[in-house]
Amino acid sequence: MISPDLLAMSIGVLEDMKAKAINKINVSELTSISDHMIFCTGTSSRHARSIVDKLSEKVKEENHQVLGIEGYDSGQWILIDLGVIIVHVMLADVRSFYKLDDLWSVGTSE
Repeated sequence: MISPDLLAMSIGVLEDMKAKAINKINVSELTSISDHMIFCTGTSSRHARSIVDKLSEKVKEENHQVLGIEGYDSGQWILIDLGVIIVHVMLADVRSFYKLDDLWSVGTSE
């Protein structure tokens, strides 16, 4: 079950860090791996890593767990696993190439 504060806090951090095109999708009916996926765009690899650093820091401050981070070194597509939420921070060209927002939004009501 998703914590509403974790979802709101995650979105808030992304907004504060000036992430672009933030999109939250409820995937609880589509998969058992997570309840929500959040997609956003960073303006550069450095910006993407900064977003991830800030989100990880805030999640830990609020006594939640970061289960894993993948793709941090390249900064092209960074995935943060918060358990009930998976956050994808991508550069614009990577995001438009993979179109994960479209893939996961099929069949959702949000």
